[in-house]
Amino acid sequence: MPPVLSIAAVTKTYKSGQLALHPIDLAVEKGEIFALLGPNGAGKTTLISIICGLVSMSSGRVLVNGHDIMRDYRAARAMIGLVPQEIALDIFATVEDTVRFSRGLFGKRADPGHIEQVLRDLSLWDKRGARVMELSGGMKRRVMIAKALSHEPDILFLDEPTAGVDVSLRRDMWDLVRRLRDRGVTIILTTHYIEEAEEMADRVGVIDHGRLILVEATAALMRKLGRRRLSITMQHRIATIPDRLAGWPLRLEADGECLIYEFDANAPDTGIPRLLRELDAVGIDYKDLETSRSSLEDIFVGLVEGRA
Repeated sequence: MPPVLSIAAVTKTYKSGQLALHPIDLAVEKGEIFALLGPNGAGKTTLISIICGLVSMSSGRVLVNGHDIMRDYRAARAMIGLVPQEIALDIFATVEDTVRFSRGLFGKRADPGHIEQVLRDLSLWDKRGARVMELSGGMKRRVMIAKALSHEPDILFLDEPTAGVDVSLRRDMWDLVRRLRDRGVTIILTTHYIEEAEEMADRVGVIDHGRLILVEATAALMRKLGRRRLSITMQHRIATIPDRLAGWPLRLEADGECLIYEFDANAPDTGIPRLLRELDAVGIDYKDLETSRSSLEDIFVGLVEGRA
């Protein structure tokens, strides 16, 4: 089955000469949750805006369910739902009218049942008659999501969807994302909450300075690049790491009460037994050992900083 979204050699250069996107190649499968990560200004929003027809690309090709976004714009755009970072709503319209109107813009027949289900899914049904100006910021964000879902898109783009929203909305949103994926909707999201991408995404793409530097299944990425951390709690605080241990990748934390050692869990020799013998040899006593794995955030920071 061909991918629901195919991006081939897409670039973007602004009139000022700024190169915002180097050639980007990416394929996203139907029903996949794909997280696009990158620092501010990396090109995430530019790429999404190109796919959604808000920004023109300088070169390349994008297909949405086989429809070219340039030659067959209307068909391609009808398959896309977009929740942008900025809230843009008619503040005088009611919640229900806003969502109904958005569905009509895509030439869809009226479907009160679908509109009601979307509003209920987002806990907006009780607010359906309220004007947008009467809503809280979190409720306005819910309306933006409802608008994006009004025409039953095949692909839903969520650009920083939980930035600045309350915990309740974040939980509701990810519950909804899971249900949409179960129905076959493809979700592409950008987020600063990397733990969300780690929990939700099937695959992760990392973009930096307009280049897509990595695309990997989340679980495989964690296995391949994730490191483990050994936290050694000291019996007594130490001020500095002894010279004999200078060759080890160690650092002190918690005012000298904790010694941190990072290692590759997949390596044939983690070095832990030798390290513990070295600690004993220099007379450092410890009372506790705890291992933990690196997070997706650690991996992301390492990738980006490694290219700086």
